[in-house]
Amino acid sequence: MEYTQLGPSGLKVSRIALGCMSFGDTSRGFSEWALDDDAAAPMFRQAVDLGITFWDTANVYSVGTSEEIVGRAISKYSRREDVVLATKVFFGMHDGPGGSGLSRKAIMEQIDASLTRLGTDYVDLYQIHRFDPTTPVEETMEALHDVVKAGKVRYLGASSMWAWQFATMQHAADLGGWTRFISMQNQYSLMQREEEREMFGLLAHQGVGSIPWSPLAKGRLARPWGSTTLRSESDPMGERFSAELDEPIADAVQKVAAERGVPMAQVALAWVLRNPNVVSPIVGPTKDHHLADAVAALDLELTDDEVAALEAPYTPRLPTGY
Repeated sequence: MEYTQLGPSGLKVSRIALGCMSFGDTSRGFSEWALDDDAAAPMFRQAVDLGITFWDTANVYSVGTSEEIVGRAISKYSRREDVVLATKVFFGMHDGPGGSGLSRKAIMEQIDASLTRLGTDYVDLYQIHRFDPTTPVEETMEALHDVVKAGKVRYLGASSMWAWQFATMQHAADLGGWTRFISMQNQYSLMQREEEREMFGLLAHQGVGSIPWSPLAKGRLARPWGSTTLRSESDPMGERFSAELDEPIADAVQKVAAERGVPMAQVALAWVLRNPNVVSPIVGPTKDHHLADAVAALDLELTDDEVAALEAPYTPRLPTGY
């Protein structure tokens, strides 16, 4: 495993992050593919064995049960001090005024609820899951600063939004003397490259690290086009990918992978890792080989000709996931 610092901070993270949206209680209605404690156990053990110390979840994943499973896994398979633990706030947990969004009330309520479910007294990286247009950015940034100063959070991060929104929030933090974001969890893959237009330039200018979600395009880049899984058939987020735009990209990945004699996932992740803004792509495993393939991508150096072949089929499109 390789390790590096996250953005402008001194926080050291593994170059592959364990995405924990795949873990949870399916009875809560969030997803049909989530793994419970027993089914997720091999993934956590493998993450520890591979040196993956950066674990990312969110309060909304499986309506809080992902955090519960992650908290139990840390105590069972690792140690709290050996894990860089990240979670998120924004999406609805209940209908009350503190159940969603980025108001002071919501942030204060939800951080405490997350800490209880995770079984810890702090998280290393607390991320806003989306931009909240209904709350003044000053209110959000001061509240986030206060949870840092209270010792409940070590660092702050953000997730998918327009570049101007992220710049506005960082500027508000500067003006208020509050804690800035050190990371941006944005969608980035061979099938969704729109972050290259503005966001990556802003991140480079500010020294903020990217920890991309869906680097395998919801698995579309990990298997031949048309292949299906339980998740691909039930995850509405996967509907953003279309045969007309994306099948040629999957075919290009398949061709390079076949020529190299490696899984498609390794090629797709190796491409993401080439971006100098990318610190740690987030990989959500549901099978034993998923994390091993991801780690192997760290050693796969693509040639200029391979990169050109992988990028050639891409056509501009609207960003998704905001």
